[in-house]
Amino acid sequence: METPTVRWRRLLPRTPGRWAAAVAALAVLVGGGTWTAVADDGPPAVQREDRMLRPGGVEIDTSYFTAGGSGKRPAVLIGHGFGGSKNDVRAQAEKLAADGYAVLTWSARGFGKSGGAISLNDPDGEVKDVSGLIDWLAKRPEVELDKKGDPRVGLTGASYGGAVSLLAAGHDQRVDAIAPVITYWNLADALFPDGVFKKLWAGIFITTGGGCEKFEKQLCEMYERVAVSGKPDAAATKLLAERSPSAVADRIKVPSLLLQGQSDSLFPLGQADAMQKAISANGAPVSVDWISGGHDGGDNETARVEGRVGSWFDRYLKEETGTDTGPAFRVTRTGGIDSTDGAALKRGASSDTYPGLRSGGREIALGEGTKTFRNPAGSAPPAISAVPGVGGGLSQLSSLGVGLSLDFPGQFGRFESAPLATSVHVTGTPTARVTVKATEGRDAVLFGKVYDVSPDGRQQVLPSQLVAPYRITPDQQGKPIELALPAVDHEFDAGHRMRLVFSATDLGYASPAEPATYTVTADGPLTVPTAPAVTTAAAALPWWTWGLPAAALVIAAALLLTARRRTATPAPDPELTDVPLQITGLSKKYAKSVDRYAVRELSFRVEKGQVLGLLGPNGAGKTTTLRMLMGLITPDEGEIRVFGQAIRPGAPVLSRVGAFVEGAGFLPHLSGRANLDLYWQATGRPAEDAYIDEALEIAGLGDALARAVRTYSQGMRQRLAIAQAMLGMPDLLILDEPTNGLDPPQIREMRDVMIRYAAGGRTVIVSSHLLSEVEQSCTHLVVMDRGRLVQAGPVAEITGSGDMILVTTAEEVSEPLAEKVASLPGIGSAVRLDDGRGLLVRLDGATTSRLVADLVRLDVPVTGVGPHRRLEDAFLTLISGGAA
Repeated sequence: METPTVRWRRLLPRTPGRWAAAVAALAVLVGGGTWTAVADDGPPAVQREDRMLRPGGVEIDTSYFTAGGSGKRPAVLIGHGFGGSKNDVRAQAEKLAADGYAVLTWSARGFGKSGGAISLNDPDGEVKDVSGLIDWLAKRPEVELDKKGDPRVGLTGASYGGAVSLLAAGHDQRVDAIAPVITYWNLADALFPDGVFKKLWAGIFITTGGGCEKFEKQLCEMYERVAVSGKPDAAATKLLAERSPSAVADRIKVPSLLLQGQSDSLFPLGQADAMQKAISANGAPVSVDWISGGHDGGDNETARVEGRVGSWFDRYLKEETGTDTGPAFRVTRTGGIDSTDGAALKRGASSDTYPGLRSGGREIALGEGTKTFRNPAGSAPPAISAVPGVGGGLSQLSSLGVGLSLDFPGQFGRFESAPLATSVHVTGTPTARVTVKATEGRDAVLFGKVYDVSPDGRQQVLPSQLVAPYRITPDQQGKPIELALPAVDHEFDAGHRMRLVFSATDLGYASPAEPATYTVTADGPLTVPTAPAVTTAAAALPWWTWGLPAAALVIAAALLLTARRRTATPAPDPELTDVPLQITGLSKKYAKSVDRYAVRELSFRVEKGQVLGLLGPNGAGKTTTLRMLMGLITPDEGEIRVFGQAIRPGAPVLSRVGAFVEGAGFLPHLSGRANLDLYWQATGRPAEDAYIDEALEIAGLGDALARAVRTYSQGMRQRLAIAQAMLGMPDLLILDEPTNGLDPPQIREMRDVMIRYAAGGRTVIVSSHLLSEVEQSCTHLVVMDRGRLVQAGPVAEITGSGDMILVTTAEEVSEPLAEKVASLPGIGSAVRLDDGRGLLVRLDGATTSRLVADLVRLDVPVTGVGPHRRLEDAFLTLISGGAA
């Protein structure tokens, strides 16, 4: 069932006035859902259709993306993460649509604008919805069918969306390929590993979902029961297992790309290992990719992951047999620091076969003996390993020799190796054989981890901040048992030691409240998997390094000369020392083009204290200009000077520039203030240079700074992102679409933020499509069209100089008549109003009285003539001959 409401609009490009009216009129003729044209300078325009569907008896909010062309194409469904909505995956949907897929996204039950209660991918709920969406795709004329009612379709998505991809493949035989990302195989095992309650993550699940009342009743009751007891019962385990992909393990028989996060205490690598074993046993092609980030944060390698997902679908949906889908196993390894930007260096390692978690076991002798320690009353204070939402950022540092972990004296036992004679790269799950006993016949709840200890013993690093929980029942105690440690990819350097620790508590888990004494005896060595078939990609050497010596010298000399020309920076201009920005003769051609320009011969100047609005229709070159200004790309001609210094990638003067582009990523479970503190610490600059209090005062977040970012509204997140861009109080602040996704009151607040910032003598450049806001917040404008400057100057001059005349008429003015008026002497342009009953005329030498006389002579039925001061109409007039 589809909602009959019809709304058409254009998001990218965002072109107001006549074009928007034409699109609206076309919508009335065509009917259907809500459509948006999404375009940019390169790929084909992507059309988006929004509509409400009822695939499983509940209203589901969907978006459907297609690009140009009339041929049949495969379809892709993209699910979103828990707590999100279809809007979170729009960018990926647009990319896949531009690459020739019909893409459908949706907000799952209980999220976004969709109805229903959250039932954690119930086969009769969310999974049934996916089958209904596949039914809908089968009826679309542009979607390729394998047979009637059976579209060629793949599924992907992260976390919650990844799980429903797996479940749909098991429940609906029409699914042809899947690519789940950082998701679970068995949700009971993920939240209750070895019978230990993962209390922090479970609580985050409930709050992220909007509270217990948003969930299906039996799920809410299950959570509250387990949270109170601190221990899962059989009913809870059964309920979650029934809604997990593992329940249909023998029915998932499609090509599967499994991407799992190394920085993930919620769904660790073992979940993907179980997926791989089950799906490959069914005879389907499977590739496994361990990415750098995960649910705890870190780098989720979005561009690389989406690229590999696209290749996977090209191979198995488009059936492009020549497509390289990558190795059977790949892992991202981090090590060292890039001296140019301070970022952690990443390199891929791979093998032609999946090694599993225990390949190439190597035994590391540990110190013998029995360790005795206690579980304190109330299990407090707890040891610290992973902190949900924070651990991933920390795990990025673990491979660089920096760690954050805490075990309290008397609450843990440790066994340590001798210094390693050679380095050992662990890839997989270490195992240890131990004997455990607990007092008074109680369960022993322990947490195992392997530390990397420096040669001097002063520093210990916990790889990926991960810990493995164990519940050892009385019948298991007193005899040797094998315990699996967390699966990691980590290199232990020569001279370092491995330290095996068992702790009685951990912050992320529920431990028994009753005090108890534990004894642990090591019954053998620590066995670590080394996965010898996995090889790290070597850095490619330039070809001339192995060429003839004479040729090498010639090429090296040529490279040296061109490098000098390329990096030579013009001397500072002392006359521009106090000028925030001057752009002169700036040009940039499109990639692979010799005569098409994104920006051409652009020149303008910005002074201190100005709030400058950068305006233009799609393809005007605004984003290209901003990217050149920020030193991200290099112009082909012309120059940009900031405070007299020429801009080059990495130019020191860029430290005086702050930028807000496409929002900012925050750790959701930290407060706003803590996020800003961490960001500034990462820059390596002195804390006193941050001016955090000044930036926060301008951003106006108030008491919200002490709250977790996950509780913020979109407007508050935008203001926090602006505050982040303001850290260090840069003299030039660049804001690209800062009001995206904000409601009117939030837009007004953002306007005040920009005005307050510039009031201190600093300069703000804002690119926005909301002309009314630009008119109210900006002091000056630069209007671009098709890469060129159309007009620059104060807002008042552009909108109210007296040369913009509004002519209203009794009847509709035809286009030929408007063209006659535009061709009159002294007339710059004449544009028909949206309803056709009038003209917006720009005088270029003619007087108003002369214009009226000419209109009467042309038999134009004039009912009124007067000045017009709206920026939107002035903008339309300025670009009337430009691209829509």
